[in-house]
Amino acid sequence: MTQEEAKKQANKKAIKFVIALFVLYIVFSQGNLFMNSVMTPGSKYYNAYISAHFNYIQGLKSALIIPAVWIIKLFGFYAIHNEMDVMVVAGPYLRVNYSCLGLGVMSFLSAFVLAFPASWKSTLKMLVIGLIAIYILNVLRIAGLGVLLGFFKSQRHNFTYHHEVFNIIVYICVFTMLYFWIKKNNKPVVTGH
Repeated sequence: MTQEEAKKQANKKAIKFVIALFVLYIVFSQGNLFMNSVMTPGSKYYNAYISAHFNYIQGLKSALIIPAVWIIKLFGFYAIHNEMDVMVVAGPYLRVNYSCLGLGVMSFLSAFVLAFPASWKSTLKMLVIGLIAIYILNVLRIAGLGVLLGFFKSQRHNFTYHHEVFNIIVYICVFTMLYFWIKKNNKPVVTGH
């Protein structure tokens, strides 16, 4: 293969990757938004059966809230929760909304990893590690807000941008993981002379 042919092949792979990344991200992110509408009472596409039996969004909320409450309690606070709220007694009241779940960054990570040309074993490993890392960071964010705002009551008004700060931290972590994953999975193109 000549250098010119190798360049054309690399360009085709890059275009294919970008298109796959874009399509998968739209499918995942918009699919989650649609499913949130399907599972939210009173919304346009609400379906009681799906909401009662396949509500993975509520499952994720509970999977974030319960361990966050355990961590808050480890710091000596009394905390109670329901399906979407965490209340730290003599502390903050935290509501875990759809936007708190990290599904946008999970959609991006999943789309990127699935679109990137790597072995299925490596792809699956990165998906699992990446999604677990995002989940753990999200639990720590919710618990951290509960603990920090419990200790520093006077600073509660200063935490209005916690979503943006969390997104920046998570995207830095995700891009760092992806950098090392790509570096490990990027095979050099062998050209003939």
